[in-house]
Amino acid sequence: MRAGPGIRRGASVYSDMAAIISPIFICAAIGFVWGRLQRPFDVELVTALVSSVGTPCLIGATLTSVEIDLQAVGVMAGATLLAFAGFAAIGILALRWSGLALHSFLPALIFPNSGNMGLPLCLFAFGDTGLAFAIVFFTIASTLQFTLGIGIAAGTFAPGQLLRMPQLYAVGFALLFLTTGTPVPGWLANTLDLLGGLTIPLMLIALGVALARLRVISIRRSLVLSLGRLGIGLATGLVVAWAFDLSGVARGVLIVQSAMPVAVFSYLFAQLYRRAPEEVAGMVVISTAISFATLPLLLLLVL
Repeated sequence: MRAGPGIRRGASVYSDMAAIISPIFICAAIGFVWGRLQRPFDVELVTALVSSVGTPCLIGATLTSVEIDLQAVGVMAGATLLAFAGFAAIGILALRWSGLALHSFLPALIFPNSGNMGLPLCLFAFGDTGLAFAIVFFTIASTLQFTLGIGIAAGTFAPGQLLRMPQLYAVGFALLFLTTGTPVPGWLANTLDLLGGLTIPLMLIALGVALARLRVISIRRSLVLSLGRLGIGLATGLVVAWAFDLSGVARGVLIVQSAMPVAVFSYLFAQLYRRAPEEVAGMVVISTAISFATLPLLLLLVL
């Protein structure tokens, strides 16, 4: 993995910023153009490869190759859980006040796009250590999204989904090597690194394709809710980082991941359970567009 360049104060600030943002924008733009041209793109296949092969290998490769304190990982996990509790609490209050259905809009307010956008952004901004912290956030986010998120949209809760999440097994695998101090065999480390390397580019291209295919129906409501997701995420991330006394890379990763736009899976769940999918699609598109436009400000805040 390439170490994050950070941002040096002075004349080079714009070039440093471009080095972080450009790879993300270019990969997503490739997917967007691909989708607009209506070229073949098997979303189900790509999703399966990323979730079942690429992401577990990325988790294993990163957590076993980066020198990171297990206590720091635990602190990040605790901060992430508190952040999601904050997203949920504020989201419920906001939707109750506005009279909007929780089943339809709460998952979109709770779950940020910590995978497609969050992982590459943290990698390029903070390097491999940032990616490791971002993976902790992403793993918890994915676990909650495929249990609590589906439960909110469907109206039922199925904790058995946890047993079908390869990301959790990958975390357990990595922790086994970390806690015992056992070195990962070279052949296995290289395999994990090779397969994990496909994850971030595919995530960004898939994001671009999704943005090209989604349509905004209700611009006004989608805009307000999109600003809500970004505002709730940023404010909660700042407060939780302060409460846990986080600093440096850990603080930056928590705030960046919390402030990401609406996760694409929120639209997929809304589509599956018929929970205002057109409006949730609008939230995905608008919040992502705003997020791309405001990324320089977000990076200046955390770097």
